[in-house]
Amino acid sequence: MHISSILSTAFIATKLQAETKEEALNSMVNMLETSPKVITLEKVRMAILEREKIMSTGVGHGFAIPHGKTDAISDITAAFAITAQPLDFDSLDDQPVRLIFMLVGNDSHVGAHLKLLSRVSRLMNSDSFRSQLLQATSPEQVLELFRQEEGRYFAT
Repeated sequence: MHISSILSTAFIATKLQAETKEEALNSMVNMLETSPKVITLEKVRMAILEREKIMSTGVGHGFAIPHGKTDAISDITAAFAITAQPLDFDSLDDQPVRLIFMLVGNDSHVGAHLKLLSRVSRLMNSDSFRSQLLQATSPEQVLELFRQEEGRYFAT
């Protein structure tokens, strides 16, 4: 499963307005409201926020990967945001975050969920990829950058 196959331009924001981590997470969950994969939006919100309480998903280098599992979706779904301003995300490296990849899985797709988390982490480890994403001005451009980067790292 490819990141670009679960991410849609409808669920990508390039100038997400948020003052706090919680605002950013809530805005991203709200982006998923129109997803045909989402059964109960508030359960998705709870899964993401509860997971974040356990430990920050700010993994460093200005990137966070909030994620959760819930029965409130029919299939794995994702959202991506570039914040308008850097946010304090309680990151492991104490650096603010501007790139946020939200992944929502369900218990019946645990293997795919873990594989996608690993894939996103690997792609976001690239300084040049993160720089390209920060310069993106449209959801279409973001999705194309993910497609290109996945093509460099992973077999089809």
